[in-house]
Amino acid sequence: MWITRIYEKTLQSLAKEFPALVLTGPRQVGKTSTLLKVFSDHDYVSLDLPYNAAQAEENPEKFLSDHGDFLIVDEVQYAPSLFRYLKFAIDSDRRPGRFVLTGSQHFQLMHTISESLAGRCGVINMLGLSRAELLNALGPLSEDVFIWKGGMPELYAREEITPEYWFISYVATYLERDVRNILNVGNLRDFDRFLRACALRTGQLLSLSDLARDVGISPNTVKNWISVLETSGQVFLLEPFYRSLGKRLTKSPKLYFTDTGTAAFLLGFDSPSDLFQSPFAGQFWENYVLLEYLKLMRARAKQPRVWFWRTRAGEEVDLIIEHAGRIMAIECKQRERPGEKDIRGIKSFSSHIQGEVQGIVACRTPRSYPLGEGVQAMPVRDIAEKFADQYGQNDKGTFADE
Repeated sequence: MWITRIYEKTLQSLAKEFPALVLTGPRQVGKTSTLLKVFSDHDYVSLDLPYNAAQAEENPEKFLSDHGDFLIVDEVQYAPSLFRYLKFAIDSDRRPGRFVLTGSQHFQLMHTISESLAGRCGVINMLGLSRAELLNALGPLSEDVFIWKGGMPELYAREEITPEYWFISYVATYLERDVRNILNVGNLRDFDRFLRACALRTGQLLSLSDLARDVGISPNTVKNWISVLETSGQVFLLEPFYRSLGKRLTKSPKLYFTDTGTAAFLLGFDSPSDLFQSPFAGQFWENYVLLEYLKLMRARAKQPRVWFWRTRAGEEVDLIIEHAGRIMAIECKQRERPGEKDIRGIKSFSSHIQGEVQGIVACRTPRSYPLGEGVQAMPVRDIAEKFADQYGQNDKGTFADE
């Protein structure tokens, strides 16, 4: 079963403008299957296969000549030497959409691209399925189930798959294939403990020293391993918002997973009810709200402009989003009927920022309603539709009501 991705229109548009496209993102989020559908006339080769990677790295000129003028190269980071020859091929023939490249190690890949293909390629960073995509494809899907299960496409395309078994394989494969290729992890058990300690901190301030102490490794090792998780697209570090003056603000980032299902598996939650009856329910709800925004922005090749705000005195707002000079302050509350106390952070932020602030409480309410002080309670799907209005009217249907 094919689940239509909101990335497809953007890929088609970029392919009309650039000689090359680059699609990055974590493993198993649907990069290859999406490209094969959108660019069905292109030849395809995967550098996950050692033979293909060796040929592309050792004899890149022959590798390119052996394939057609329009080519998809999967996991291109395994052949760094190929980029120089891609640059030459593109400069010799600037037809749009010739080369489509994928990679699951974003920072490493983008460093190579910035050196070789700057100005020659469009770039999209893909994440897993959004709930909106699944509502359109499958019909009703509760937020609890979606947050627990996550957005990995295979979990929805194949009904016979048990999420627990799938994630066991996914985490093991990730450790073996990606981590060891980025740095030398001497003890995989330490890294497994590190992953689970990160999941415990979902939606929390990141303290390298605290994490190092809990896992039993050095702070420098934690710093390197956090970088690995970012590089392979497993986590997202949300930076603090600094525009507000006259306040002592938190400087540490907050840690989120790019798939809530992966984090739920790492913490051992066997069902949605287990998760939402636990003390982690609020953290996962916040992670979910952030991800729905990130997925929408990345599907449109837009740079997410999102932060959090927190003072040393404990005043905070979960998400600060800026667009076209307007600021949106979002509190994430998993209850259905938030109240006056849930907008205190938004009111405090508004009093210390110059300019108009739109306040929103992202909650379980079935429909939007005012909370007072210019703040609205709003279901997550309405927030997504608000951004759909801003970034393309043709996409409004993507954010269907359930």
